[in-house]
Amino acid sequence: MTSLSSRTIHDGWTARAASGPAPAEVSAQTLPAAVPGCIHVDLLDAGLIPDPYQGANEALVAWIGLVDWTFETTFAWSPDGHTRQDLVFEGLDTVAAIRLNGRLLGETANQHRSYRFDVGPLLVDGDNHLEVAFRAPVPYANLQSVALGARPRPYPLPYEAIRKSACNFGWDWGIATFTTGIWKPVRLESWSGARLAEVRITAAPEGDGGAVEADVVIERDAADLPVSVSLQVTGPGLDADAPPAAAAPVDGDRVHVRLALAAAERWWPAGYGEQPRYVVDVRLDGDETVDAAQRVVGFRTVEWDTTADAAGSAFTLVVNDQPIFVKGVNWIPDDALPVRVDRARVERRLRQALDANLNLIRVWGGGLYESEDFYDLADELGLLTWQDFLFACAGYPEEEPLRSEIEAEARENVVRLASHPSLVLLTGNNEALEGFEDWGWKQRLDGRSWGAHYYYELFPRVIGELAPHVPYIPGSPFSSGMGWDPAPTADSPSGTQTGPHPLDPGSGTVHLWRQWNDRDWTTYREHTPRFVAEFGWQGPPSWTTLTGSLDDAPLTPESPGMIVHQKAMEGNVKLTNGLLPHFRVPDDMETWHWAMQLNQALAVGAALDHFRSWAPHTMGAIVWQLNDCWPVTSWAAIDGGERPKPLFHALRNSFAARVVTIQPRDGALAVVLGNDTDEEWTGPVQVRRLSFAGEALAGITVQATVPARGSLVVPIDRGVATSTGDESQLLVAEAPGARGLWFFAEPRDSALPAQDLVLEARRVDGGTEVTVTARSLARDVTLLVDKVHPSAHAEDGLITLLPGESARILVRHDGELDARALADPRVLRSANQLVRA
Repeated sequence: MTSLSSRTIHDGWTARAASGPAPAEVSAQTLPAAVPGCIHVDLLDAGLIPDPYQGANEALVAWIGLVDWTFETTFAWSPDGHTRQDLVFEGLDTVAAIRLNGRLLGETANQHRSYRFDVGPLLVDGDNHLEVAFRAPVPYANLQSVALGARPRPYPLPYEAIRKSACNFGWDWGIATFTTGIWKPVRLESWSGARLAEVRITAAPEGDGGAVEADVVIERDAADLPVSVSLQVTGPGLDADAPPAAAAPVDGDRVHVRLALAAAERWWPAGYGEQPRYVVDVRLDGDETVDAAQRVVGFRTVEWDTTADAAGSAFTLVVNDQPIFVKGVNWIPDDALPVRVDRARVERRLRQALDANLNLIRVWGGGLYESEDFYDLADELGLLTWQDFLFACAGYPEEEPLRSEIEAEARENVVRLASHPSLVLLTGNNEALEGFEDWGWKQRLDGRSWGAHYYYELFPRVIGELAPHVPYIPGSPFSSGMGWDPAPTADSPSGTQTGPHPLDPGSGTVHLWRQWNDRDWTTYREHTPRFVAEFGWQGPPSWTTLTGSLDDAPLTPESPGMIVHQKAMEGNVKLTNGLLPHFRVPDDMETWHWAMQLNQALAVGAALDHFRSWAPHTMGAIVWQLNDCWPVTSWAAIDGGERPKPLFHALRNSFAARVVTIQPRDGALAVVLGNDTDEEWTGPVQVRRLSFAGEALAGITVQATVPARGSLVVPIDRGVATSTGDESQLLVAEAPGARGLWFFAEPRDSALPAQDLVLEARRVDGGTEVTVTARSLARDVTLLVDKVHPSAHAEDGLITLLPGESARILVRHDGELDARALADPRVLRSANQLVRA
């Protein structure tokens, strides 16, 4: 217990439209309001708006972002003997004036930070009236854009002029919601003497033990109470009856406390070891315990190896002196109404990521600084995290009032996140450095600022002061050696980036989007970068999610609802162009849906197999993207209904601990074995060239040893690797526990037979076990089980079966499932169904 007391102020809130184009039935009402919450949820709960995610309803609710909304409540208070009463808002979305008992407390304009007000002089004994009056975000952003000057961006509305989640204004996968509300908790804190204003904890290994260090900032009232700060650590290997502790008196408002531990277990990423965590209790003591805080830490070292080599310089994540091949995905807000994302939902998503054999989540810069639940779960599960500062794809003004707001949000979020063992990288922005170089910004900026001060000066300074143990790069894509010269030139009046181009493949990170935009996905094999931070391919959501969110009759690839739920520029054109080199475009909707889902999975899977085959030159691939924020055709592996798409299986297969692939090498073909385990992988590698009927045409067997956390390239004899009939032959490479395939012809040009599969099913613990047997060659067999049961998920997919082979697949589901329906060719899918004579 502490003498500081805290109470939430979440009850009794109402909301009303104060001004703007609200419909009459809304303007006339005062609504019950949820806090934390947002106005969309309140309007939905009151039945005053249709579901924005359904059909074409997005346009019907766009007026919400043009309306000023006022939230109010009354709370009781009586004097409690404390000298300070602080009203704390953990998050306001976004531009607001706050009044208590009719007096203005302050004005806010930043979704990404918290606010604290000393309200003691304004509180009255009895009922107190609290009002938060929000300005409409769309007109505010437009006004700020005029005041600050227009900046280049890819979308119409000036999201760069307001400190609000950029994708809230819409993105090429996202609905525009324009949310408003008190989106994080509100509390009244009562205290006397002193309180903990800032607590920064670092945990670092030292020999067999470790050290915990606390940097603490306190706030005092007028009493200037003598206080001290103490640390106590509990966790694996420590004496539970007498936990290690240390203390130091506070002189002024800052103190540093260090505690050495004789024993401390190391925290490891998923797939590399366990994730032991330690609880650090921080106490502020005077005559009694005045305030307290708690952090949960892990002991590990982190660095990014950028050693120069013949190709440029490495970009390799190293944890506890172990190089890590990054198997990553990009993360966007999991709901376009983020207040609906609770801890349980985050855990479902991150456990899906683990099931897909991932080890890193990149939190993209157009979304949010993710929640404590997100980071705590990532720490627990061993999922590494990379957090962008919230700047995406646009030039950002460096002038006031944004300049000070951005420093405040950076300081707060660096302090909040830096103690998490999962956090391995902070990044200045998404694609702004590339945009400045390649998207015509230099001319369009015409000497205006664009964010370079933040990326090259402010963020490194803030991190160096508050969290020097956390690695940082100015942006992604980014190349080692890049810098900034603010001096104007004739070609670039806004200043010049120095050093290599941000997309230099020899160092740093690259984003590869030409394939999706205008090239075939096989051209991923033209690139051997050091690290790929973004690439991806579109596909529609699961059939259940798609049909449940659309009202189109008939439903076609370009029916009205489908177009509303396709946000990418010329998205359907690119889907078609990307499919045609591999399959013909099907005539019926359900087969079109399967073809596009399969092509998405094949595109990303082929890219991942290629990038991984170049380790340790290439040491990471982060797929765009893991999740969706609503039901939409997108690059996601898990759709807006939380259902995995076939792409999920591509991630799971390509990121398996041990993989075998066949890759082009120097004009020939080679087997590449990847071993991401701590044990040597030894055994025969058999390579066979087969006919589609299963006839062995040629083959070799070699003994191979793949080192732990290593790879091996085995050239294939040209006599084996050369087809005598491209349309009807394939290569099969097998090592103990893994198989890789190479088809000489694209499916549309091949002699794949009609699908001929036999399915058997039986109920088992956890779901239904399915056995699929192929009477003839079957490519990429996948069960679209959501069509049979909306909660069902097949653990494996994209399985290629040679004639006579069988595969067992566990289908997990709630309740009962009609096992006979699993054999329906609408459910039991393969690439064979997409090949026509």
